[in-house]
Amino acid sequence: MTTGPNGERADALPRSAPGHAARASIEGGLCVERRGDGARTLVLLHGWAMNLRVFDALAQALAPHFTVLAIDLPGHGRSAEAPSLAHDGWTLERLAAAIAPALPRDSLLLGWSLGGQVALQLALDAPERVAALALVATTPRFVVGADWPHGIAASVLAHFARHLGGDYRDTVRDFLDLQVRGSRDAPAALATLQSALFSHGEAAPAVLARALEVLRSADLRARLGAIAVPALVLSGQHDRVTPPGAARALAAGLARGQHHEFARCGHAPFLSHEAGFAALLRGFAAGVPGAAHAAVTP
Repeated sequence: MTTGPNGERADALPRSAPGHAARASIEGGLCVERRGDGARTLVLLHGWAMNLRVFDALAQALAPHFTVLAIDLPGHGRSAEAPSLAHDGWTLERLAAAIAPALPRDSLLLGWSLGGQVALQLALDAPERVAALALVATTPRFVVGADWPHGIAASVLAHFARHLGGDYRDTVRDFLDLQVRGSRDAPAALATLQSALFSHGEAAPAVLARALEVLRSADLRARLGAIAVPALVLSGQHDRVTPPGAARALAAGLARGQHHEFARCGHAPFLSHEAGFAALLRGFAAGVPGAAHAAVTP
């Protein structure tokens, strides 16, 4: 690990002033934390099994530039499982619909992994709320197929699903370990993921199983061309969950997609490459118009 003159990580983010402390609320059953009061709203959506704590460093550092909203996905962290999901079953469309009311109009929407798929779905189904997308370690389809070599084997997700019925914490830990493999600072990234998970609330095993089914079944490839807002796709060179080829294909399929790959990076570039990640995001946001619409008529 490279450090600066005072022992800090060389790529660590500068932390914002105490005036940017998080302000938490429950909105429609969703736990939402706000930081900052910038003109542009940046919404952060985490991945499977995680919660909004994973974005603490990023949200704090970006608070001087944005109004940052970090949201716990339904059934994760301190958010309730939406009635539509509990009663009708989990699909990507219902997951996005449960989150849409919490998004201000014309938000810059950052989604990580499963959160990235939710962000894509929101751009299709709630276009008035999405001005631009930042898609982190995101794929239009998680599972490998005959016409999609950029996924993980269905057997991997099946393995996680089977073991959720036993010691689900071990299963989640295994998934977190998979996320940081290949990262230049894997132990620190893993420690952050584990701290976020166990300090803010864990999803119930049944919720994790239902969310895994969303990962297994979702396939957005055919609809990417209908998303017309600017999109920054950010991936890691050694990501074992969403291979870099998936990110490149995603960016190519979007009408206004651009791609950046972080070297020596796993599934969480906002943790292992903090300063560079934040700088890219600020630069991208600077070029986003104040209002836009996220979908076009096919």
